[in-house]
Amino acid sequence: LMVWLRRTTHYLFIVVVAVNSTLLTINAGDYIFYTDWAWTSFVVFSISQSTMLVVGAVYYMLFTGVPGTATYYATIMTIYTWVAKGAWFALGYPYDFVVTPVWIPSAMLLDLTYWATRRNKHAAIIIGGTLVGLSLPIFNMINLLLVRDPLEMAFKYPRPTLPPYMTPIEPQVGKFYNSPVALGSGAAAVLSVPIAALGAKLNTWTYRWMAA
Repeated sequence: LMVWLRRTTHYLFIVVVAVNSTLLTINAGDYIFYTDWAWTSFVVFSISQSTMLVVGAVYYMLFTGVPGTATYYATIMTIYTWVAKGAWFALGYPYDFVVTPVWIPSAMLLDLTYWATRRNKHAAIIIGGTLVGLSLPIFNMINLLLVRDPLEMAFKYPRPTLPPYMTPIEPQVGKFYNSPVALGSGAAAVLSVPIAALGAKLNTWTYRWMAA
C-alpha cells in the first residue's frame, strides 16, 4: 500500500508541474512577447521556463533513476501545451500564434549529464541545471526566428481581453540591453541550479512524508 501511495504522490506532482508549465507558457508566451516588452519578456520567459522545466525533470528523473525520463517529462509538457493551444485555434487565432517553447533538447542535456556521470545526483543538479538554463533561451530564440512576422501577427490578431496599457506598440529593441539571449541564459543558468536542487529535495521530502 505504501509503495502505491508513494508512486501516486510522485505521479500527481509530475502532472501538477506539467500543467503549471503549460499555463505559464500561455501566459508568458503570447504576442506581448514580441512587442514593446519583447526583450524584457524574453528574459523573464527564459527564467520561468528553465526553472519550471528543471524542477519537474529532476524530480521525475531522480524518482525513476533512469536517464531519459527528463526528456519524457519535457515531452509531456510539450504535448500539454499543444493541446492548450488548440483552444486558441478554436477561437480563430492561427495555430502558431503562441509559440511552443523548445523544452526537449534542454531536457536531453539533463538526461545526458545524469547518464554520463553514472547517475550522480549532484552532477545532475549542478551541471545539468546549468546546461538547461544556458541552452533553453538559445533554443527558444532559434524557435522564434522561424515564426512568420510576429509583430504583424500581433496587430492582425489583437487580444480583446488585454488592458489598454498592454496594447501592442512598436518594439523598443535594445532600449535596456542588447542581448536578451545572453542575459536570459546567464540568469536562467544561475537560478536553475537551486531550483534543480529543490526538485531533488522534493523527492526526499515526499518519501519522508509517505513513510511518516
